Amino acid sequence: MTDTPTAFSFRTTSVEEARQDLRRHFYATRIELLDPAAEPAFRFDVVRHGPVTIGDVRCGADVRMTFGELGAYHVDVPVTGRLESLQVSSAPRLSTPDCATVFQPVGDTALERWPADCRLLTVKIEREALEGELSRMIDGPVRGPVRLNAALDVRTGPGRTWVSLVRLLADEGGAPGGLSSHPMVGASLRENLVRGLLLAADHPYRERLAGTGRRPAPRAVRRATEAIHARPGHPYTVKELAIVAGISDRRLQEAFQRHAGMSPMAYLREVRLGRAHDDLRHAPPGTTVADIAFRWGFVHLGRFAARYRTRYGQSPSETLRYGDR
Repeated sequence: MTDTPTAFSFRTTSVEEARQDLRRHFYATRIELLDPAAEPAFRFDVVRHGPVTIGDVRCGADVRMTFGELGAYHVDVPVTGRLESLQVSSAPRLSTPDCATVFQPVGDTALERWPADCRLLTVKIEREALEGELSRMIDGPVRGPVRLNAALDVRTGPGRTWVSLVRLLADEGGAPGGLSSHPMVGASLRENLVRGLLLAADHPYRERLAGTGRRPAPRAVRRATEAIHARPGHPYTVKELAIVAGISDRRLQEAFQRHAGMSPMAYLREVRLGRAHDDLRHAPPGTTVADIAFRWGFVHLGRFAARYRTRYGQSPSETLRYGDR
């Protein structure tokens, strides 16, 4: 993927055109005018830096937007005004210029009230980019999704610095010839944006990032997890993974428990669940839950459905039915 940022600007008074543009750059959404007589003035300035998309957006009227699962990590930072939002299984949230809101990649999401005077800096980070960066930072496997705290203080400390970096990348993306377009600088800035969020937000891996948690994963665990991510549909056994890792079955089991908090086969199952979830969200017409479950090595559909519901809060058939809508 290119490190050269791509900038887009869009202006419209049409709700349908705004919906299509948001789908193109962010997510599929439904937009409702809270005052049907109001005339919106949508303004979107978007910069894409590889797996990171930053938007400076406003609607010009009070609106409500509803989404399915985002499929990415997302942060909304009001520049002016306030934003009321909601994500399934969590309390309503209020975003202000002092407190940004962080959204998970899973769970239906709604911006319940986006007032006309609310201008947003909005940041989308692809799930694989954030979880992969975290894995590199802790030198070990990550069990996603990473539960980032919904509230992010952006008045002081690391949150404030992180927003400054967001502003820099937003401004630089629209300026041809800026340093963010240079291959030796742009990738580093984007990486620092992802790393900065992981250092600014609260989540279960914070202690390990601070150096007070477990030791970095040994090379054997990294070899096994790399093999799993490269071929998650392969019918791995513990013995085969141990051969890949270059250690005994027992030592591999012990190493995974220390550094991943689960067995190698449980880790493989989590990766497969993630792949099945992505396939269910984007499945073409005619696909069945069984097709996807079997593709990723789940031969017992009842157990697959139970584990899927525990992780994603809905059944596989519900994800298949509603997808990205």
